[in-house]
Amino acid sequence: MHFTGRGIAGVGLALALTAGAPAGAPTKAGGTPGPAPLGDGTFLLTIFLKHDQSRPLGKINEQLKAQGFFQAFPPPGVEVVSWYVMMGIGQVVTLRVPAERLREVNRAVENTAWGGYHTEFYPTYDFRAIAEQMRAQEATK
Repeated sequence: MHFTGRGIAGVGLALALTAGAPAGAPTKAGGTPGPAPLGDGTFLLTIFLKHDQSRPLGKINEQLKAQGFFQAFPPPGVEVVSWYVMMGIGQVVTLRVPAERLREVNRAVENTAWGGYHTEFYPTYDFRAIAEQMRAQEATK
């Protein structure tokens, strides 16, 4: 896989991959996917794939390839919302996961990422629109 890099808030390199929005999903200016409608049966899951810094990147990538990580993660039909490299940390992936497929995502990580990465999972939600609304309300006071 090859992705193009861009900055993360001016600090480090980022690896961004944005999947297309589902049919009928709202889009933001520029055609990028907006948040999925509430009640669509999905949730956002952010996964930290933390590098084992005792091993060089080439060795980690060899292990991931041997374990089938790049074929298994994310499982087909699970939307990648973002995928960033955070220097000194590893990779941070946010997925839109149908609730009934959580176990499948977990097993893909357990079977193919462990050993190459230390993993952390965080249920996530999009707060941007709320924060912008709160900021706008404060500006009018």
